[in-house]
Amino acid sequence: MSRKTRTKETPAATKSAPRRGASKAGPRVSAIRSADPYFERESQKYEQPLPSREYVVQILADRGVPMPLPALAEALDIQPHELEHFDRRLRAMERDGQLIRNRRDAYLLPDKADLIKGRIEGHPDGYGFLRRDDGGPDVFIGARDMREVLHGDRAIVRISGVDRRGRPEGRIVEILERANKRVVGRVLNEHGVMIVVPENRRLAQDILIAPGGKKPQAGQVVTVELVEQPTKYAQPIGRVVEVLGNYADPGMEIEIALRKHDLPFEFSTVAKAETRKLPLKVRKKDWAGREDLTGLPLVTIDGETAKDFDDAVYCERQGRGYRLVVAIADVSHYVAAGSALDLDAFDRGNSVYFPRRVIPMLPEKLSNGLCSLNPEVERLAMVADMSISPTGSIKDYRFYPAVIWSHARLTYTRVAAALYDKDAVVREELAGLLPHLENLDKLFRVLLKARAKRGAIDFETTETRMIFDDDGKIAQIVPEVRNDAHRLIEECMLAANVCASDFLASREHPALYRIHESPAEEKLAKLRDFLKEFGLGLGGGDEPRASDYAKLLGQVKDRPDAQLLQTVMLRSLKQAMYSPDNVGHFGLAYEAYTHFTSPIRRYPDLLVHRGIKAVLAGEQYRPGNWEDIGLHCSMTERRADDATRDVVAFLKCYFMQDRVGEEFTGSVSGVVPFGLFVALDDIFIEGLLHISDLGSDYFHYDETRHALMGERTGKQFRLADRLKVQLVRVDMETNKIDFRLIEGPLPAAPAASAEPSPGEAAPGAKAAGRGRKKASVAQAAAAPPPAAAAPATRSRARRKAEAAAAEAEPVEARASKPAARSAGKKTSAKGSRRG
Repeated sequence: MSRKTRTKETPAATKSAPRRGASKAGPRVSAIRSADPYFERESQKYEQPLPSREYVVQILADRGVPMPLPALAEALDIQPHELEHFDRRLRAMERDGQLIRNRRDAYLLPDKADLIKGRIEGHPDGYGFLRRDDGGPDVFIGARDMREVLHGDRAIVRISGVDRRGRPEGRIVEILERANKRVVGRVLNEHGVMIVVPENRRLAQDILIAPGGKKPQAGQVVTVELVEQPTKYAQPIGRVVEVLGNYADPGMEIEIALRKHDLPFEFSTVAKAETRKLPLKVRKKDWAGREDLTGLPLVTIDGETAKDFDDAVYCERQGRGYRLVVAIADVSHYVAAGSALDLDAFDRGNSVYFPRRVIPMLPEKLSNGLCSLNPEVERLAMVADMSISPTGSIKDYRFYPAVIWSHARLTYTRVAAALYDKDAVVREELAGLLPHLENLDKLFRVLLKARAKRGAIDFETTETRMIFDDDGKIAQIVPEVRNDAHRLIEECMLAANVCASDFLASREHPALYRIHESPAEEKLAKLRDFLKEFGLGLGGGDEPRASDYAKLLGQVKDRPDAQLLQTVMLRSLKQAMYSPDNVGHFGLAYEAYTHFTSPIRRYPDLLVHRGIKAVLAGEQYRPGNWEDIGLHCSMTERRADDATRDVVAFLKCYFMQDRVGEEFTGSVSGVVPFGLFVALDDIFIEGLLHISDLGSDYFHYDETRHALMGERTGKQFRLADRLKVQLVRVDMETNKIDFRLIEGPLPAAPAASAEPSPGEAAPGAKAAGRGRKKASVAQAAAAPPPAAAAPATRSRARRKAEAAAAEAEPVEARASKPAARSAGKKTSAKGSRRG
């Protein structure tokens, strides 16, 4: 795919056949050039191969001195007609940070000059860090050096010393790549000068508006195209290319999030053209090579407002065991590899479900129409047909393309009413399908027992649903109840996903696996130290299994401090991601696991479908570099989470802004050096209780115990403590909610937690939010509680004045990831049962 790799250099003519040494048809290769350890690879790519990048680096390392272009060309036996191409290669290596040039125009290796490559991560207060490419400790970059870069830029720095907190400090030597081409922000008029303040607070420099673009009004939200990047002596300059409207306009929070997080939201012209050419229904020629399952009473079971139906299920008894059929939309039949539709889908990586709006991975004609397994129409599907034993083990399976006919579009609510509530009316309505649904339920009970025996982790978490008013704002936030119908579908999807991973792994076909690595040694040690205080232990020694976690969860589930213990256990786990290297799925206790069941809304699933089809055809699917694709898909998943979190934070702040002064009870959902995060009961909204509001004492952060400890009084605040707080400030500018302490800790009481779960430690859990940054110093606290404040102005000076003195990151109001799957007023979840 052309978008997955960029051509950065243009060596001599490309050639498909390899060459080595002398040949009758070509010139003799010198001993110097043939000594290149990657000569064979370069020969396969080019008619006249140049020295490989690795060989250039090797020569520079061997010589041990900076070398100008003529000297390097002589050392590598570069001929005069090759010099231009060789110069291009060196410049490409310089652009990628493999080489740098000094003031004498000589090339040298960054490592030899004590230089470090990485990506800049900005901070709202103006300073930043270099996240090193080699995985070493982050390098602190002071505000003065940060003037010439923006968050996301790639740069080379030289270590200049250590900062006051003992961190390595660096100075920027060279900027390798600019990450920000367009920026979304709000227009301000400061003393007659029009500037744009970026919505991404990590972009800590205001942007001057250049003449010639659109003419926005102060207060409007705009997109600017940077015409000049920042330098040591000048701030960035941008031209307004898009005026989005006023900040409080309905839906503006989504428009901002799309642009802030670089989410693709418009399909390319070519992709639209390809979509128009697609049929509206299954054609006769599409039946070729497919099994006819139109007579099988498959049904879809989803949320009330879902519109894209990836999967349909059917179950029947097979001797003492069961036959489970999971039919998944055959997206790969319509989205050809390398097509414009495929490239757009790759760029998006997944659909993004905002409250009241969906940004689909595929055009609506496909996602809600041709690919969606809508009821009572023919649809193409890839089928996982499984034979499952009475104990829940998969004895046999096969994959095949088919044509199906969904016999009903059911919802979790109706299925639960029929199977578990024994609702006579619903049971009568579903009379023809009821035997098959009851078989599904029986199989579900079997799979649950197998799950428990396997030792998969099951964390109890609370999902929420937002109910909106006619103006598009939150009217109510309610817990989303997951009934057994959700879990039934979840287990069916897990079974299909496991079969897909086994199918590809057993045939040694490359694939993107959904991996969840075991906990890091450092986090395990902290968890065990924490558990010792409660007289508890985690089994498994240095390499615990999911079953050890599951066993401990079973031991503590009835304790009054169960929520505290579960949260700390959950935070010790890593985040799930996509990778071609199968290391298993720790949380689900699977040796191999992949995503097969949601190709309408996840690109990795589409790749798995193509891989399965290739194996069935005796071929191999090669989409490109599997590792790079896995990293990209993991990134798009996190990007979607971040964008959704921003939107939800704004909506929750908007919901709370009229409730300043009210008192609430809640639970501590996070402990950080600068205070506590408190999740409020019933309304599932979280805000910050700053350390200065905890009382007249010096409070110190105990990371191991997840607590703030009072130095003089001995008073402590721990994770999951119950508190009574007052809402004192809602800042719509920064999406921050602040509380002050009224009373607490209170006696323990059961409370719903708004803490999201990491990765897929349990299939019913949503992907984790990123951990908050933590400072490592205790903070003194004796200030009086702040009065209720109106939203702050957006000036940089005001924002800096409000920043924490210890350089702790300003915290946005954080909330559980919404499970919205459609754009209706009452957004509901299809659930995370897609695994």
